[in-house]
Amino acid sequence: MTTDERVASSSSSSSSLYGSIVDVPWLAFAVPPVACSSCIPPTPGGRQVEYAIEAINNAGTCVGILASDGIVMASERRITSGLLAPAKTSEKTYQLCSHAACNVAGLTADANILIDQARLRAGRYLYQYQEAIPVEQLVEYVCNYKQFYTQRGGLRPFGVSFLFAGYDEEHGFQLYQSDPSGNYSGWKATVIGSNNQAGKSLLKSDYIAGEGTDDERIPNLQEALKLAVKVLNRTMDGTTTAAAVEKMELFTLTVEDGKCVHHILKKEEAQQVIESVEAEAAPAGDA
Repeated sequence: MTTDERVASSSSSSSSLYGSIVDVPWLAFAVPPVACSSCIPPTPGGRQVEYAIEAINNAGTCVGILASDGIVMASERRITSGLLAPAKTSEKTYQLCSHAACNVAGLTADANILIDQARLRAGRYLYQYQEAIPVEQLVEYVCNYKQFYTQRGGLRPFGVSFLFAGYDEEHGFQLYQSDPSGNYSGWKATVIGSNNQAGKSLLKSDYIAGEGTDDERIPNLQEALKLAVKVLNRTMDGTTTAAAVEKMELFTLTVEDGKCVHHILKKEEAQQVIESVEAEAAPAGDA
């Protein structure tokens, strides 16, 4: 029996077991009829990204505001049960590297995977080039990773949106938003999570006030903190000051002596900001 006859014979016997044969000039191998992970069909209509975005719209609200001297990110803590032990670290705000942090709205488990990827990329860039990774390059890397999961069968999109806050010497303070599709965009102020449209409408009217150029009209850090509290008050159900302190988490990113400072406000500090907002709102209500 010649070589071609042996290959043909083995092909005919294998086809009955595996269903089909792929012929290569120097190799014949069988392809099983069982669908591989890259061939699993998506959900009906291919709307996984839309479903992920809809889930994020029901998550706790996150607010990001670019200030003249820093960045403010505020988030709503969802307390599902009083029996849960207090979290040892923040479940909404994460430091990615020395000059970047993020806020999370959506599935925390999905966010942990992406946060680990971002930290790994930032560390490798620092090791390779001996300088901090540019903020937008870090955001783009994470979003490329997210986008890959939207185009492969057997994979689902990450059900999480991010607010990225960062600083670099070339572009200064930067604020970015990304969604499950992998798209990202830069913002001066934005809201993600539940009731985000109500929060954005408030930011449109209150973020820039006064006369002058855009840089002159951008609020400072304290004004941005108060505005973030106003937005969360608008998006959350009406609560007392004590309850608001438990539900709100306020974060600031500033630069001191050339180094970025990440700071999550303590309860006492957050309470002072919330009380000052309520004090300013009281005269307006009386009027």
